[in-house]
Amino acid sequence: MTHTVLVTGVSRYIGARVASALAADPAIDRVIGVDTVPPPSLARGGGGVALGRTEFVRVDLRSPDIARVIAAADVGSVVHMSLVSAPSRTTGRSSMKEHNVIGTMQLLGACQRSATVRRVVVRSTTAVYGSSPRDPAVFTEDAEPAEAPAHGYAKDACEVEAYVRGFARRRPDITVSLLRFANFMGPGVDSPLTRYFAQPVVPTVFGFDPRLQFVHEDDAVEILRRMAVEDHPGTFNVAGDGVMLLSQCVRRGGRPTMPVPSPVFRGLGDALRRLGRVDFSPEQISLMLYGRAVDAGRVAAELGRRPTFTTAAAFDDFLLSRGLFGGTPLPVIDWLGTVLGGGREK
Repeated sequence: MTHTVLVTGVSRYIGARVASALAADPAIDRVIGVDTVPPPSLARGGGGVALGRTEFVRVDLRSPDIARVIAAADVGSVVHMSLVSAPSRTTGRSSMKEHNVIGTMQLLGACQRSATVRRVVVRSTTAVYGSSPRDPAVFTEDAEPAEAPAHGYAKDACEVEAYVRGFARRRPDITVSLLRFANFMGPGVDSPLTRYFAQPVVPTVFGFDPRLQFVHEDDAVEILRRMAVEDHPGTFNVAGDGVMLLSQCVRRGGRPTMPVPSPVFRGLGDALRRLGRVDFSPEQISLMLYGRAVDAGRVAAELGRRPTFTTAAAFDDFLLSRGLFGGTPLPVIDWLGTVLGGGREK
């Protein structure tokens, strides 16, 4: 029996890496990557992740075309990597929500009607637990957030998860794996959080030192690859072992901090967003206040292995790849002038 895997979101880094890993598996007959734009490796000028024998199809998940692709290719496994974590500067928040929520609804509807799909793997986020002063010390998969996310990516992820659970009830014959990832970290990851830590001076919220967790890109890709070819139904937290305090992160990066009151922190976030440097979304600001930690023991027991990288090792690998250890920081006054004046450091 042939095995065809469809991967959404292949124009983004982690999605492309998942497609590449699946394409390298000789037990998989076809890998089809879909997205609204070609991956960098296929676009003019090349670059990006080499997709191997992945077949790219340009599809907007909000359209019915995704059902035709699944039906025509006799897709057996679907890996949904297409959730967008930050709005585009050109399309904005409304387009992001449509892509995340409506796109997922269309994809799940196509899977529900399919006679060939046997596995659905959905990338979600630990942001669904929110960040508040009333949170438990560690979230398990069955825990409920003290304050349900009401903004942005985290709210979208909560809605997506609700649709995934409904789909699993309607098609109990399909193995559904829902993966709540901590923040991705590693040499190739470009996210609001990695850009935050790469700032010459790292603004923090006065009086707060949140706990953070990361998952290394290599571990994330391997877990997603296995979920696509093996049956592991359920909801799983995915994070490297251990936690780090924000203060530990910035010290390891050789960056000075600039503690500011919460309202000033939000103002700096707005300024940095206008410069296109860091997207301080409301959920990102909450994370910088209260942090978050999850128990990832369930996925380790399910797969019979723990992540290769701890949270600290994943962060160190990111720092090494960017040359951030022991760098000479920009003086705070110069950095402030860059932010408030709209310029860029030399």
